[in-house]
Amino acid sequence: MNQSALLSLRNLTCGYQDQRVVQELDLHLNAGDIGCLLGSSGCGKTTTLRAIAGFEPLLEGDISLNGEVISRAGFTLAPEKRRIGMVFQDYALFPHLSVADNVGFGIRSHPHLKRVTDELLELVSLGTLGKRFPHELSGGQQQRVALARALAPEPQLLLLDEPFSNLDGELRRRLSHEVRDILKARGTSAILVTHDQEEAFAVSDQVGVFKEGRLEQWDTPYNLYHIPLTPFVASFIGQGFFVSGQVTTTGSVQTELGMLKSNCSFANGTQVDVLLRPDSVVYAPDSPTKATVVSLTFQGSSALYRLRLPSGAALEALLPSHANHQPGEEVGIQVKDQTVVVFQAKHQPL
Repeated sequence: MNQSALLSLRNLTCGYQDQRVVQELDLHLNAGDIGCLLGSSGCGKTTTLRAIAGFEPLLEGDISLNGEVISRAGFTLAPEKRRIGMVFQDYALFPHLSVADNVGFGIRSHPHLKRVTDELLELVSLGTLGKRFPHELSGGQQQRVALARALAPEPQLLLLDEPFSNLDGELRRRLSHEVRDILKARGTSAILVTHDQEEAFAVSDQVGVFKEGRLEQWDTPYNLYHIPLTPFVASFIGQGFFVSGQVTTTGSVQTELGMLKSNCSFANGTQVDVLLRPDSVVYAPDSPTKATVVSLTFQGSSALYRLRLPSGAALEALLPSHANHQPGEEVGIQVKDQTVVVFQAKHQPL
């Protein structure tokens, strides 16, 4: 057990009837940190969030908050007794109440209700809009009201369920950074659920990657990108592609892109899959290694090229936009001088 953790999930398993949606999940979140549950639809991330909130019972394992068990098989502490705040996907604001009354709804008996409400409105940059009603606000402003309302009772933990999904791309990016700044300014611990990697990395200190009800890796954004523990995390995070290779006596890996450095401990001759990301591959017109352009997406100073190697393996590369190669053309490429991540190939030769 992590003694310093504010939130601990140990061997958490939950589901509906005979279907286990989340299985054998372990994670710990330290006080003041922001965590994220990341994955595609149906992977179990929202069920995990609901279990933390107290809306879903556990089949196995337990959940502790600040050292107190709040859920275990056969026992679920009521949501209203958990000191956990919640920001819902649809905001769930009260349409008949003003912005200020929405924010102060959960602390109506507070002796300094107006002062606390005003401070929270200033915190979320809505200090002049307290008398307005939710329908008079933009989507981003409504999200700020929902956040301020959830922070008002000073929860030990804040849960955010796809909080930016109803907003357009640019507003999502801006608001995600603002929410992180607000939570950090308050010292509020939080768990966010999203399917958007950019959003997860912008907000979170720790990110958990889900696959079919299991937590593949709970780690920092840096480690998920540079030190993935499983092939799924490697391919799911940051547009990862694999090329085949063979470990040599020097510990390096021979691939059709040349000899690459690796810190793997596999035996000489082991067949491996080598992880390459778009920023691992550089433009090298004079390189003997050629790839065929399948498609490209112009991004201004660079272009994201989808390439096919002679073996048929696919990869992507961020190349200078001035290269200006078209589908069907060959380009010279090489891998940066770096240590690559490798995984043992699923099917070894007989």
